[in-house]
Amino acid sequence: MSTLIPATLIPGDGIGPEIVDATLAVLDALGAPFEWDRQLGGLAGVQAAGDPLPAATLASIRRTRLALKGPLETPSGGGYRSSNVRLREEFGLYANLRPARTLIPGGRFDDVDLVVVRENLEGLYIGHEHYVPIDGDPHAVAMATGINTRQGSRRLLEFAFETAIATGRKKVTIVHKANIMKALTGIFLETGLELYERKYKGKFELDTVIIDACAMKLVLNPWQFDVLVTTNLFGDILSDLVAGLVGGLGMAPGANIGADAAIFEAVHGSAPDIAGKGIANPTALMLAAALMLDHCKLPELAARLRRAIDETLNIDKVRTGDLGGSAGTAAYAKALVSRISGG
Repeated sequence: MSTLIPATLIPGDGIGPEIVDATLAVLDALGAPFEWDRQLGGLAGVQAAGDPLPAATLASIRRTRLALKGPLETPSGGGYRSSNVRLREEFGLYANLRPARTLIPGGRFDDVDLVVVRENLEGLYIGHEHYVPIDGDPHAVAMATGINTRQGSRRLLEFAFETAIATGRKKVTIVHKANIMKALTGIFLETGLELYERKYKGKFELDTVIIDACAMKLVLNPWQFDVLVTTNLFGDILSDLVAGLVGGLGMAPGANIGADAAIFEAVHGSAPDIAGKGIANPTALMLAAALMLDHCKLPELAARLRRAIDETLNIDKVRTGDLGGSAGTAAYAKALVSRISGG
């Protein structure tokens, strides 16, 4: 019998509990050896403990150093700060891993298989912002400070390069805007080129591209890219762009990885408009669970999960409404469990 792996489970808000339950059913069918500690986050955390990230939730992740979470609601403009950003800062989750792979052929783009590796803690996301009042307008001028460090750039680039080697990728592209933001993104580009020459040359092909050109090239010919590695804001934008190439955020898993902890998530929102209707697509969270299995050195289970998803969608043709099917969340999960149990 496998040794149990302690892990924190955060169902989240909106459709979160529904897609988490579906994912747990599939993981149980696989025999995944997780010992779950269920905790609250997001609006559920605010309602129960007055904090979107209650102390008990943070303590659980400190203990397990591993978490799977559904979407957490974050108010736009005002309200409390993003729980996702807080989690990344609290546990030093400097690397955001966002794979995008075509699951259902016949769309606008076929055979897309890309990975975006995004720096998670620096750049403009450090949150150093303030207003300057002028002539009675308290918000007359808005200012933000972005910070990238040599150390932060190097550890993220090294993670991306090592991930490329470990997963058999042939090419890594550094995405930057060093032609304009010569210091802020120049340090990232410079560090990547130096690291490649010193340690990784010949292990894969290295390329560089300016962010705006990269966005254009992705929608013209995404197959020219393999692994994209970039700074925080650019990575945020590109990771959603590549998700659009494969069907949207409902097909896009995410992993946030640091030296001492890792949190896996569906990167889409909480979709409160369909919460409780039993129609949400849990694929993104299931693919995040596959990344979690890879992280826990259980690649065989991860491969079985991904294969079951592929076969359920394309052989059994069981799909949720957003994918053109008629299956609800539970029926889709049941079909996956049947595939896993039979294979």
